Amino acid sequence: MIIIPAIDLKDGRCVRLLQGRKEDATVYSNDPVETAKRWESCGASLLHIVDLDGAFTGEQKNIESIRRIREAVKMQIEVGGGIRDTNRIDLLISTGIDRVILGTAAIEMPALVKEACKKYQERVLVGIDAKDGLVAVKGWVEVTTVKAKELALRMQGYGAAGIIYTDISKDGMMTGPNIEATREMVEALNIPVIASGGVSSIDDIKKLMGIKGLWGAITGKAIYSGAIDLKEAIKISKLSLQN
Repeated sequence: MIIIPAIDLKDGRCVRLLQGRKEDATVYSNDPVETAKRWESCGASLLHIVDLDGAFTGEQKNIESIRRIREAVKMQIEVGGGIRDTNRIDLLISTGIDRVILGTAAIEMPALVKEACKKYQERVLVGIDAKDGLVAVKGWVEVTTVKAKELALRMQGYGAAGIIYTDISKDGMMTGPNIEATREMVEALNIPVIASGGVSSIDDIKKLMGIKGLWGAITGKAIYSGAIDLKEAIKISKLSLQN
């Protein structure tokens, strides 16, 4: 299981939201590039970027910040938030982004997901954000009647390279991830699953490492607040691989 630091961009700054609410934003840095370089220096091999303005409006507003981060670091980068047409996917891929994450599109524009998976094989992830097992979209503002596991299986059938699974009720709350829901998702799929939401301590990471087959875990607020030492977390995850 690899540890993936997150950078959430809003108005060109690094922020974290509480349970996805844009009115509950904490600004952690005005310099996303320096933040990305910091996480890379801790040993991160993959960076998770979310364009929050894009997630809420459907139109990415932080492409310039994303481009500057790409130029500044060597680690792989995955980007999500507001990616709802092929032109945006093409732009991000041409900018050097390794993988794009489609979220709302999986519900509202499944044909786009299918087309993107075919065009960019192994480079399209689907972000599934759930509340009580049901999928939420548009920056978590709307909760649908679609079950998260059913959507994941459908996206696997479309050729998605992996699923990023977030439990909204846990995100930003520092209360620990939803272990059982994450385990169920991993066991249901044959493609990689990345856990997100609620990872607040080294102990949480160790619990996630106990889920056989879990590919990765995203951590955001905890590494900004100092609750998790990213370098230590990465070291622990690598030791598990050696064992």
